Amino acid sequence: MTSATDPLPLPPSIRLIATDLDGTLLRDDKSVSDRTIAALAAAEEAGIEVFFVTGRPARWMDVVSDHVHGHGLAICANGAAVVDLHAGGKLLEVRALERGIALDVVRTLRDAAPGTSFAVELTTGIHYEPDYPPFHLDPGATVATAEKLLDEDHPDAGVPVIKLLAHHPELTPDGFLTLARTAAGELASFTRSSPTALLEVSGLGVSKASTLALCCAQRGISADEVVAFGDMPNDVEMLTWAGASYAMGNAHPDVIAAASGRTVANNEDGVAVVIEQILKNV
Repeated sequence: MTSATDPLPLPPSIRLIATDLDGTLLRDDKSVSDRTIAALAAAEEAGIEVFFVTGRPARWMDVVSDHVHGHGLAICANGAAVVDLHAGGKLLEVRALERGIALDVVRTLRDAAPGTSFAVELTTGIHYEPDYPPFHLDPGATVATAEKLLDEDHPDAGVPVIKLLAHHPELTPDGFLTLARTAAGELASFTRSSPTALLEVSGLGVSKASTLALCCAQRGISADEVVAFGDMPNDVEMLTWAGASYAMGNAHPDVIAAASGRTVANNEDGVAVVIEQILKNV
């Protein structure tokens, strides 16, 4: 593991930078610093594509939509959606979680971890159970049991599910993730990015890494030509896949173990620090 002050040997050709947002590119106040804005623009000007790869849904991408250059694409919902930020978050590709499988996950987690509450993230918005911590940014959400929200007779039955969220009021975040993967890991992909016991559930095999790999393949870009940044468990696969990767100074221990390098914290513009080093060699 190397740090930003002891630069990681980088591949001779870097064609794409993939960065998480919350806890990584964004500061804790959800802003993008002037230094980071300048670094992103300089990378694009040097011919290096920048992909935002986040657990956020498309409708929460306004924090960075002004800082996307070139292609304008972003990978959202932990790989479940590819969106065009130049077109107001238009969905270009969806890797949905089948409703029947989502129901199986709900039933399994209710048995394995009593007290779990759920939310269902659709391409059109989020809906959640009465006991689920409310999303203040989504005042129009429907409140009902997950079974009703996922029922084939529900008015939104034809809308793709991009993520199931599961919250537990007492378990530790990592403990809940381990329990869920043990109980239902053969059904779907489980990860987390919240400091609370909030799990994010996607279709089996759907992750930031797998969707990023597809987007790179479409561009003829290999993993060895990608540098990735992240801070939480939902970034682990992406950091492992990329040819070079950096854990933030504020990163989860699993992320530090997965990354090949380490930069300073998000509040210290850790992504910009590395991009500036990269551009010195371009």
